[in-house]
Amino acid sequence: MTQIFDEEGNAVPVTVIQAGPCVVTQVKTAQTDGYTAVQIGYASVAEKALTKPELGHLAKAGATPMRHLKEYRVDQADEFELGQSLTAEWFEPGQLVDVTGTSIGKGFSGNQKRHNFRRGPMSHGSKNHRLPGSIGPGTTPGRVYPGKKMAGQLGSKRVTTRKLQVVKIDAENNLLVIKGAIPGKPGGVLSIAPTNVVG
Repeated sequence: MTQIFDEEGNAVPVTVIQAGPCVVTQVKTAQTDGYTAVQIGYASVAEKALTKPELGHLAKAGATPMRHLKEYRVDQADEFELGQSLTAEWFEPGQLVDVTGTSIGKGFSGNQKRHNFRRGPMSHGSKNHRLPGSIGPGTTPGRVYPGKKMAGQLGSKRVTTRKLQVVKIDAENNLLVIKGAIPGKPGGVLSIAPTNVVG
């Protein structure tokens, strides 16, 4: 993340994202697949990193071996061609996008950090500062109800942040400048798609 200044001199927090280049590896149509979609690939790798079915699928599109494949539903598949390169120029300043990534993993965390529970009394004799406390009734039902909020793995989940605004595009370096924070660590792989505004 960094910040840029708008025309009025206000500091705008932004995230700089390297957007591609991505390659169209498959085009699905209503006639052949029952729906319209486009599959794109990102990050070239050595052939030994992929299986033979994956290599055959990419060879059909005339694409080099790609590490990541992702499918996006589209209204019109006619505007895409196999082997076509998609860059940051597919977006435009002011556009709203949804960014999906894997959130930062924080390991095994307690109730206070994971669920924002209150702490216990901090006086000398309490002995209950960060403990979870009671987790359910007694003999009836004799078990803990499913979904009980307890300590456990925090983060490292698929998260989507919606309606983020594209502030600027650097077509020469294939960079997107998006207002606000996005999920995940620096260097993580993201999925960026235009926001479908309903209503």
